[in-house]
Amino acid sequence: MPEETSTFLDILIVIGIAAGVFLAAKLILRIGCHHLEKVSKRTETIIDDQLLVALRNTKTLLLALFAVWMGTEWLELGRAEKWLDRGGFFVVVLQAGIWATSFLVGFIIFYGKKRSATGESGAGILWFSYLARVVVWSIAFLLIVSNLGYDVTALIAGLGIGGIAIGLAVQSILGDLFASLSIVLDKPFEVGDFIIVGDLLGVVEKIGIKTTRVRSLSGEQLVFSNNDLTSSRIRNFKRMYERRVVFGFGVIYQTTPDQLESIPGMVKSFIEEQEQTRFDRAHFKGFGESSYDFEVVYYVLDPDYNLYMNIQQAVNLAMVRAFAEHEIEFAYPTRTLYLSKSEEEESLDPAES
Repeated sequence: MPEETSTFLDILIVIGIAAGVFLAAKLILRIGCHHLEKVSKRTETIIDDQLLVALRNTKTLLLALFAVWMGTEWLELGRAEKWLDRGGFFVVVLQAGIWATSFLVGFIIFYGKKRSATGESGAGILWFSYLARVVVWSIAFLLIVSNLGYDVTALIAGLGIGGIAIGLAVQSILGDLFASLSIVLDKPFEVGDFIIVGDLLGVVEKIGIKTTRVRSLSGEQLVFSNNDLTSSRIRNFKRMYERRVVFGFGVIYQTTPDQLESIPGMVKSFIEEQEQTRFDRAHFKGFGESSYDFEVVYYVLDPDYNLYMNIQQAVNLAMVRAFAEHEIEFAYPTRTLYLSKSEEEESLDPAES
C-alpha cells in the first residue's frame, strides 16, 4: 500500500476513533444525567443533586480533546507519543478538578445556607468554597507536575518553607482569616444578632473574612477585626430567650411595720398584672443610710427591650399610685443634724440673764 494512502487511512481511523469516543462519552453523560435527575427527585439527599450538577459541568472542549487523544493512540508517533499522553493526562486531571470543585462548592453552599438562621452565610460559604478550591487544584497541580517528571517531594518542601515565610509576613491578616473561620464554625453570633463588645453595641450587618461590621444604635457602622472579636467577651442579646429584671427602691424610716410588711405583696400584684411576666421575689432587703431598702426580681418572657421598658414603666406607675394611696413615701437622700449648746454658751444666753 502506498505511503500516502496509509497515512490518509490512519488519519481517517484517528478521526473515526475520536468521533466515536466523543459521541459515546456524550451519550453516557446524557444517560447518566437523566438517571441521576430521576433519582434526585425521589431522594432527599443532596449528594445525587450535586453529582448531577458536576456532570452537567463537563466541558465540551475538554471532552473533544480527550477524544482526540484517545484517537491518536492508534498511531505510532515515537517520542511525540509521550507528550500526547501527558497532554491527555492534563485534560483528564483538569476535567476531574472541574467536577470535584463543582461538587464540593455546591455541597458547601447548600449546607451553608441550610445551617444559617438568617439565610446568609457569606463568610462561611466563601471560606469553605475557597478552601475546597485550593485543596482540589493543589492536588491537580501536583499530579500534573509529577506526570511531567518533576520531584514533587522537593516542590512540597520548597512550598512549605515559602509558606512559613509568607505566614510570618502576614501574621495579623492570617490571624483575622482564621478568626473568621472560628466565627463561622463556632457561631458566637450571626448576621442580625444584637451584640455588645466592651462598651460598643449594635446589630451585626456582615461577617467578612477579615472584619465584622456592626450597625450601632446611633447609626454609625462599627468595624471590628475578627481577631479582636474572638479574643473579646461578647454579649449576644439575640439569643436571650427571657429577660431577668432586678430593681430596687427605698421608703423613708417613718414607714410603719405594717406598711413595710404590705409592700412586697403590693409589688408582686403589680407585676403579675402585666402580660408576659413571671414574678420571682420581692424582699425587704436591708437598712440604707436614709431608707428601708427593697429588692424585686421578675422575668419578662420575651427578649424585646421595648416590651421590658413598657412593663417596668407600668409597674413603676402602679407603685407610685398605690404608695400615695397608702401614705407610703419613697425615700430620698436626707441628713438629720442635731445641734446642742455648750455650757459656756448657755451661761451667756441673754434669755437666762
